Amino acid sequence: MFCGLYAALVFAGQHFMRERPKLNLRRPLVVWSLSLAIFSIIGALRTGSYMLHVLMSSGFRQSVCDSSFYSGPVSKFWAYAFVLSKAPELGDTMFIILRKQPLLFQHWYHHISALLYTWYSYKDQVAGGGYLMTMNYTVHSFMYAYYAARAAGLRMPRFCATFVSVIQTLQMVMGMTVLGLVYRWMHEVRCPSHVVNVALGSLMYLSYLGNSFRPKCP
Repeated sequence: MFCGLYAALVFAGQHFMRERPKLNLRRPLVVWSLSLAIFSIIGALRTGSYMLHVLMSSGFRQSVCDSSFYSGPVSKFWAYAFVLSKAPELGDTMFIILRKQPLLFQHWYHHISALLYTWYSYKDQVAGGGYLMTMNYTVHSFMYAYYAARAAGLRMPRFCATFVSVIQTLQMVMGMTVLGLVYRWMHEVRCPSHVVNVALGSLMYLSYLGNSFRPKCP
């Protein structure tokens, strides 16, 4: 229902702006992107420190299969914050529509599919979530910082765009790798997940790899 409302607002917004001049939202966009960058940086540090602790104390397999990530004293807050953040991130689309920039299919498809899979996985508290959330927090730290700098009018070296594209692509590859390990181990050790979740997550990441990941500022 939530995603259906988002899709309806996307097309309604495009229709509303069709005969209207584009809006200059540079300052709001800087604030928006910078806020998401700061949130993502803190999230990456908090979840990353937890995952590093599990990795060093319990080993790699347990770090992949760990589900206490969802209930740890600190990590549970950032896991929940991550899930909730997928809703306000839809606001990226608003800036594209109001500034009358091309709205690509991959943009709104990515937002909808990521939101649905994130909420679905959190509900079941499946293994692998710690790595997937930490990677996404980390990538968004760089991505939204890049968007904020571009919106502020800073001249960014070309390698910055390439770097963001590379880490986005690596996230998809690593995401499929984590899900593959979960599938391999969920029948051998306590690695809570199920085939449907692994399949949906893998298809989602694979579909992202089929698109161009050169970052386009909202």
